[in-house]
Amino acid sequence: MLIINVKSDESIDRALKRYKRKFKQTKLLREIRRRKHFIKPSVERRNEVLNASYRQEMYGDA
Repeated sequence: MLIINVKSDESIDRALKRYKRKFKQTKLLREIRRRKHFIKPSVERRNEVLNASYRQEMYGDA
């Protein structure tokens, strides 16, 4: 659970902005979306290899 301590002289908007930044840094939403659908380990591995080959092709020679 995220806890944001709001200082006495701090506005709610500023505290909300800190909360959103902290939430984004935890990558919780990304994990929730990833777990929504099951992906077989073989398919996951194949996607990793394809992405790696794509990155190698695009940025390997640079």
